[in-house]
Amino acid sequence: MKKLLMGSVLAMSSIFTVTACTSVNATTDTTPTTSKMQHKDSMKKGGMRGPMSQLDLTAKQQAQIKAIMQAQHGDRKADRTKNKLERAQMQQQMQALTNSSTLNTAAVNRLADQQAAKTKQRFIERVQTQHAISQVLTAEQRAKLATLKAEKMAKGHKGSEHGKMHGKHHQGM
Repeated sequence: MKKLLMGSVLAMSSIFTVTACTSVNATTDTTPTTSKMQHKDSMKKGGMRGPMSQLDLTAKQQAQIKAIMQAQHGDRKADRTKNKLERAQMQQQMQALTNSSTLNTAAVNRLADQQAAKTKQRFIERVQTQHAISQVLTAEQRAKLATLKAEKMAKGHKGSEHGKMHGKHHQGM
């Protein structure tokens, strides 16, 4: 019984952590900054942003990568609305579980499984997209991109508040 209770507590804390991180991202990522606006402007002009802008891509490569990204992201506005509704439903279900007099471990496990499935799908899609883009690049461009990504990781999440919080979380605050 103790193991079941501990498992339930761990599952709930994981769900709350994911929700908190999602909430932090939702609140911190919604206000456009100057650099984000510059990136959007460069995309409108047909340019690439981030590390891709430093790879000296040909016009053909840019078009291919843009097509890959468009296929991956599709209708972002519709996806955002759908995801927002799903997050709200998940939050309501978690709140109902939290407020109930007894913990429904089966419901907690279902919610945890749903969240894990979404995370897995996002991961798969991200790797597929990165692979498709990699196939467009030359060997030299792939090497340069790997170096740029390594440098970015060494700096940590662009110095963002999320990155700082994430680092503190792993250090045990």
